[in-house]
Amino acid sequence: MSKLRKVYDLMMAGAVAQARWEKQMSDNILKNKKRLIILLALITPIFLISILGAADILGGKSAYAPSHYTTTVFVASIAVGLAAGLITGCIGAGGGFIIAPALMAAGVKGILAVGTDQFHIFAKAIMGTVLHKKLGNISVGIAVAFVIGSVLGATTGGYIQRAIYSADPVLSEAFISIIYAIILAILGFYGLADYIKLSRARKKGVTQTDAHGGGAPLTTTKLALSIQKVKIPPVIKFDQDFGGKTISWIFVTSIGFIVGILASVMGVGGGFVTFPLFVYVLGVSTPTTVGTDILQIIFTAGYSSITQYAIYGYVFYTLAMGLLLGSLIGIQIGALTTKVVPGMLIRGFWVMTILAGFANRASVVPDKLRSLNLWKISQGACDIFILVGNIVFWGAIGMFAIWVLGTFFKNLKAFKEEG
Repeated sequence: MSKLRKVYDLMMAGAVAQARWEKQMSDNILKNKKRLIILLALITPIFLISILGAADILGGKSAYAPSHYTTTVFVASIAVGLAAGLITGCIGAGGGFIIAPALMAAGVKGILAVGTDQFHIFAKAIMGTVLHKKLGNISVGIAVAFVIGSVLGATTGGYIQRAIYSADPVLSEAFISIIYAIILAILGFYGLADYIKLSRARKKGVTQTDAHGGGAPLTTTKLALSIQKVKIPPVIKFDQDFGGKTISWIFVTSIGFIVGILASVMGVGGGFVTFPLFVYVLGVSTPTTVGTDILQIIFTAGYSSITQYAIYGYVFYTLAMGLLLGSLIGIQIGALTTKVVPGMLIRGFWVMTILAGFANRASVVPDKLRSLNLWKISQGACDIFILVGNIVFWGAIGMFAIWVLGTFFKNLKAFKEEG
């Protein structure tokens, strides 16, 4: 197995762990009356503003200069959150990858899409997370060193985003789109290869388990063993339940720094990056990685969304609430739907949506490079690329959402009887 293949498997392991956590958060919010009241208190003013047409009160042009509130964009944010939730609940991974690209495709500036996506993750986390009993075998030393690094990384990532946007908003859009195109290409094409491989195996009658997360090394890698031999103080003890290991704080903080930058730049939780870096590079066990990842998402997303985006006007609160509402509902519907549909079909849809996200972000790059005078290409050709990218993306997301919702309502009676 190639190193890139191992990285993909570990990225998927991180996405799966984060999806499980998001399902737990959704359950904690929707099944708790106090949290539901808080959610309704946050959402109701936005609906009233929409009805009264008082857009400038919340999310108006004067408050958030790069983009402004419209009822259509708010409804679109609910739809995007719903679609992401359906993917997360159905597949158990990967739903959050489409949020920022979908918001950008809907007309929201890239830097606002990133800041808003990260704020919605933080809002969902503080409302739905019950920290005790959820952190597994987390090492306090690793958690502290990692969060220090992730905060520094998030600060750096936020500065990079704002600096690029201040220099040229078009460059900012190109930067974000290229990063998403690269990440989604890795996930999408390797996911497609997995899907084809499993499909062929099923036709031959070979039973295989889901490969999501299955590529994590069973033993500590040579790289991790080499890193653990370096004893730059202070040295952190961890994985006591797995024989006990030690590692220098500088490596954990450095990994936190990398995760913080990517989370801040992309507006995601960062779990898909934490897993390959922790397991493959540092040699940390999966349980400890899961616990640390949950903790870092809360701190990193909160710190980054507020100090690096919100205070500069790059969080669109109306859209964040729409994403929150849509994703909470979507996760529940998606999770129920998995009980009545074949797993391979679900995986096929996931691959389709991820590749559609890749196509959408890649399709806008030529136009951005043309605007920056970095590529001589006609405006007409760019418009065709963008049109095709939008058709592919919204078509794939729409097909998936319609299929899941249709399956859900078709089996609603069975779900009620079971519940």
